[in-house]
Amino acid sequence: MHSLPIFLTLTGQPVVVIGDGAIAGAKRRLVERAGGVPVGEDDPHARIGFVAIGDDQAAEAAAARLRARGLLINVADRPALCDFTLPAIVDRDPVLVAIGTGGRSAGLAKALRQRFEALLPADLGRLADALFAARAAIRTRWADADARRRAIDAGLAEDGPLDPLRAGGAAGVTPWLDAADDATADRLVHIRLRSADPDDLTLAEARLLGQADRVFHRPGVPAAILARARADADRIGCGAPPAMPGSGLSIDLDPV
Repeated sequence: MHSLPIFLTLTGQPVVVIGDGAIAGAKRRLVERAGGVPVGEDDPHARIGFVAIGDDQAAEAAAARLRARGLLINVADRPALCDFTLPAIVDRDPVLVAIGTGGRSAGLAKALRQRFEALLPADLGRLADALFAARAAIRTRWADADARRRAIDAGLAEDGPLDPLRAGGAAGVTPWLDAADDATADRLVHIRLRSADPDDLTLAEARLLGQADRVFHRPGVPAAILARARADADRIGCGAPPAMPGSGLSIDLDPV
């Protein structure tokens, strides 16, 4: 990754915005939409700032002043001067999807946002709220953390009872809790790679890697493939998986 995606809580926080044009106005509206308070350059409590000035020298000077005070800054249309860039945002509050290109192409980020806008149902945020409200019941039903994660993964899977790409998911949380099976199947899935390119994984293979509890792999399996596994999945280099690989889903990866 070229940068670390994060979500900042700005509620009530001062955010410096420098500039008077349309772009500066858009930055102020974005800050306000996120609950922040746009302020002038001299506010001593601000920790981040936006510079939206057309003149190159004036923009560089403003950026230098803010950076000298320790602020993280974004300079409109000048990615080389930025400490952070702004993604294109799909807003299904409280679900936010942020799409960034590292400042390479705002047009590409916009095009992807429009595609995701069409994919994600308007009421997706209600599903997130319903799952949050059901946290105590979910923990009671599945006290073991691994069993709980597998149950949630199954519920949210494609065509599952809580499929997030299907409208009306919030109404299904209680029936899902009532009907969900406590038993989780332990299984080992073998995947033989066809190339070192992770884009050559089938959709099913990529989904399995994203759900796996552990990944057994040979020395020749590329790091780019292993990166497609869940961040907290165990990655175990070996000649062959053990006869008893462990609970939940295990993947056995063979190189090309």
